[in-house]
Amino acid sequence: MSDYTLDTIVGWAKRKGFVYQWSSIYWWLANAWDYWPYWSQLRKNILDARWQFFVQEQANIHWLEGAILMHPKVWEASWHVGGFNDPLVDDKKTGERFRADKLIEDRIEEQRSQRTDKEILDYYATTYQVNNLTPDSWTLEQQHAFLVGEKVKNPKSKKEADWTDVRKFSLMMSTKLWVIDSESNKVWMRPETAQAMFVNFKNVIDTTRAKLPFWLAQVGKAFRNEITPGNFLFRTREFEQMEIQMFLPSELSEEQFTTFQKMSWEFWEKRIGITPEKLRNRDHDDDELAHYCKQARDFEYKFPRGRWELQWIHDRTDFDVKAHQEYSWQNMMYSDPHTGDRFIPHVVELSMGLSRTVVTVMLDAYDEETYTDSNGKEQTRIVVRFHPSVAPVKCAILPLIKKDEKQVEIAHELFAKLTKTMTCEYDEWWAIGKRYRRQDEIGTPYCITIDHQTLDDQTVTIRDRDSMEQKRVALSEITDYIAL
Repeated sequence: MSDYTLDTIVGWAKRKGFVYQWSSIYWWLANAWDYWPYWSQLRKNILDARWQFFVQEQANIHWLEGAILMHPKVWEASWHVGGFNDPLVDDKKTGERFRADKLIEDRIEEQRSQRTDKEILDYYATTYQVNNLTPDSWTLEQQHAFLVGEKVKNPKSKKEADWTDVRKFSLMMSTKLWVIDSESNKVWMRPETAQAMFVNFKNVIDTTRAKLPFWLAQVGKAFRNEITPGNFLFRTREFEQMEIQMFLPSELSEEQFTTFQKMSWEFWEKRIGITPEKLRNRDHDDDELAHYCKQARDFEYKFPRGRWELQWIHDRTDFDVKAHQEYSWQNMMYSDPHTGDRFIPHVVELSMGLSRTVVTVMLDAYDEETYTDSNGKEQTRIVVRFHPSVAPVKCAILPLIKKDEKQVEIAHELFAKLTKTMTCEYDEWWAIGKRYRRQDEIGTPYCITIDHQTLDDQTVTIRDRDSMEQKRVALSEITDYIAL
């Protein structure tokens, strides 16, 4: 499968009803999106696949839905207030503002087409005294020196820039509670969902009688005041996270870490069909680890503009629960019912961005294929090869002739039957070839055509999206045949 530009994917996603720019009738807000029918169903299917794999099929795991607005002290304990920042730089010539680390990442990605990572790092280490190719772990002074020394251009104007010093920019978004507009009434829009699980750790213990080790899982909205949101849905101010926190009686072992990695590989490759050659694991260097983290491993995907993380596994140690015990003055210790030992649990985190996962699935599935038709002519079709488990539409019901009342009647009956267990579309407009192409473009695995032969022998034609092969199948055997 070939690589396609992000513009190609964005154009297709808008054209086929996956996403639209937010509040488009009032122009639109930069990099904000509304999610339409096919996106919504694709998102739901990915969530369902994750639920089944990481929750339903696992033992001793509990689901939690935390509030978006939490007590301000939560974000002090987690070090988000005052410590959750991105590096900001302005072009003095235009007044435009950018994330310095992203400008540097783009330059490094350009260099990779000409030199190896080792050659790039050797040069940067000598010139800018850095010891890795992860710019967000560099000092602000090193980032500024790089932008000036490498003469990084303004990415919008493509002209030489005059960069300011790099400085920190808070990612926290806030709102006000109560009717009086006062700074004391400010609360934070959560920048991550994880803290609700740490805050509720003891509540879960007390109400479910859960014993360590156990998991807490959550999906929810998070908000970040991104400096330069962009690149379609890779970096937005409003997004969704899928997070799992596993509470352990002791430090995370390498065996456990490897187990979580293998589970994650199986989910990406087998459950939602991501191309394994485009995935890789990357361990964080010591100087890029988050303040709460002892070790971290990312799952990265090869996107059109380089590799971005899809998921991370973080060894959070006992930092989070211990911090909330300190700030709340509440006893957060776990009492082992067998030994009587009391201790603060350690936590390992499996976190995924839901919006980015949906975009990844779309990118990975999109293809433009050249083939020879039955008349010997070369044709091109857009085909989106969604894994059947996550495809927004599982099958399309197509009566061959709209004016044939009996075909239409059978098609409606079949639609009513199949929609009890899967998402289907009914389509009776245009020639059958055009209907096939439309379903190919939205990733429908199977098209079921009711024709004249159906009236004679109660069989239908089932067309496979990927191979375009067609087979006659009895009406009574359709569900078993597609086996979604």
